[in-house]
Order: sequence, then C-alpha cells, then structure tokens
Amino acid sequence: MAPAARIDLTNQFLIAMPGIADDNFAGSVVYLCEHNERGALGLVINKPIDIKLKNLFEKVDLTLDREELAEQPVYYGGPVQTERGFVLHESQGGDGGSYSSTMTIPGAGLEMTTSKDVLEALAQGAGPRKLLVTLGYSGWQAGQLEDELGRNGWLTVDADPAIIFDTPAEQRWDRALALLGFDPRMLSQDAGHA
Repeated sequence: MAPAARIDLTNQFLIAMPGIADDNFAGSVVYLCEHNERGALGLVINKPIDIKLKNLFEKVDLTLDREELAEQPVYYGGPVQTERGFVLHESQGGDGGSYSSTMTIPGAGLEMTTSKDVLEALAQGAGPRKLLVTLGYSGWQAGQLEDELGRNGWLTVDADPAIIFDTPAEQRWDRALALLGFDPRMLSQDAGHA
C-alpha cells in the first residue's frame, strides 16, 4: 500500500469544532504559519487578552506612537512559549522588512517575526502596516495535527488576511466558517458515521 500523501496546511485557518477536547482551543481560529513533516506551528487569531500593544511596548522599553496600533489588543497565540511575542504581519517586500528572525509564509504575502527589531521599527513609525501580535503559539508534533483532523477536531480552509487584520476578533470564527459556505449553527460536536 502506498504511503498517504502528506497534507500541507500552511496558510490555512484551523477552525475549532464544537466539543474540541482541548480547552486552549475551544472556539479558536488558528492561522497556520508552517505545516510540514516535522509538525505544525500556528497562531490563534481570535482570543484577545487584556494587554494592549502600547502596554506590551512599554514592557520592552519602547514607545508606540502609532495611534491606529496603540489600542489594538495582544492575542493569546497558543499554549507554547506564552511569555514570548509573535508578530504576524504583511510582508514588507523589497528593503522594508529584513528582521533578524522572520518566517516567510509561502504564497501568503505574510510573515511571522519573533525578533524585537520589528517592534523597534514600529516604535520608529516604520514597520508593517497590518499586524497581529500574540503571546505564545500553537504547536503540533509530527502527525499530531493530522490525528486531530482525523478525529474531527478541526475544519480547515484557505486563510483570508482580511479576517486576520480587518475583522473584529469576536467575528473571526464565524467569518472563517463562512469561507466554507455554511452556517455555524449547523455544526454538531458528534462525528457522523455512514
């Protein structure tokens, strides 16, 4: 029997199904930054925490003078490395973005940066226009996400940056589901068997 084809869910949303067993992910939409044979890395994009960007900047001795960003919430990105910041942002292109620790998300026009230099650029009035900052990330070991998908824990759909950057947090789960073309009230937490 031939081995199963590997799926690559990079640049997709994982939408938590009702009844998902892990409380960290109940009601979550996760943006997958990377998915390969070693595992997956993503950021929860719809769970704001009670820290604003201006407060986060103060904690790292920077001042954020960009009013359009100062009041944005920081998000719970997942249960791994919750003391560390992750910045999901539009690609800078050209000379705009060469941060010391950035992962380019293939085909997405997005990058995820973990180095302080992106915050320094923002404090100086430069840096990306659209961004989402999380504390922590969501990670899966090799085969773990595939197992959760097989147990109907998640739905997947191609990501839409407008949901990440332009949609209120409380509407992101419904909007991500709408990309699949159905009403969230139609979901059941029971797996169907024919």
